[in-house]
Amino acid sequence: MDQEEGQTAVDNIVTQFNTYEDFLDSQITTVDLYYLEDEALARQLVELGYRGTGEVVKREDFEARKAAIEIARLAERTQKKTLTSAGKDLQDNFLKALAVREEDNRNGKVSSVIFIRDRNSHGQEVSGYIDYAHRLKTEDFEVYFNGKKRLLPKPTDLSYYNWDNHIAVWNSTANYQVIADNPEGLLFKYKRDRKILNVDPKAPPGDNSTRIPIQTKLYIQVVIFDHISRRKT
Repeated sequence: MDQEEGQTAVDNIVTQFNTYEDFLDSQITTVDLYYLEDEALARQLVELGYRGTGEVVKREDFEARKAAIEIARLAERTQKKTLTSAGKDLQDNFLKALAVREEDNRNGKVSSVIFIRDRNSHGQEVSGYIDYAHRLKTEDFEVYFNGKKRLLPKPTDLSYYNWDNHIAVWNSTANYQVIADNPEGLLFKYKRDRKILNVDPKAPPGDNSTRIPIQTKLYIQVVIFDHISRRKT
């Protein structure tokens, strides 16, 4: 039996039995108990490979795989719980676009940069680029998906510009480095693969990146840039 087949056999056993003792008991026959007259001894002989009707699995291998499977199960359940868009009846295209991208941005498969232009609560026109994955980690998006609040650029985002008072701010995040001194306009370097995301509408967005305008009734203008990292982890 090769290593992969052996691992599959252990996984099957771990899935079938709650404890290592339950597995050992399954390998003990009535004949074993009749002659040995000691259940603990019978278990010990199975563990050592002297008795048993099937695969020999060491205690440490069983418990290690049991723990790994449980960790994976809890991680998957936690991931599902953190999807704040799940179960929401979303009507607007923008919120639907955010929902489609939520899981991939949380797990790092995709990195989305959102351009939004609209008016803030003071009636001032603002625009900016938002690192979606960064915002997901630092904010509760429940208020956005349930419609209680609108997602707008902040002075802490990748970029922020207030068209009324001409305040311009940009910030690098854990995912992107802002290149603000480019004569053609802002560029964002994705830190995982060092690829450049070009947000100029007249230029290609860059390697492994797409530019998608979103038709929405909630904002003056929305564009979403999706970048897929090709760096091997």
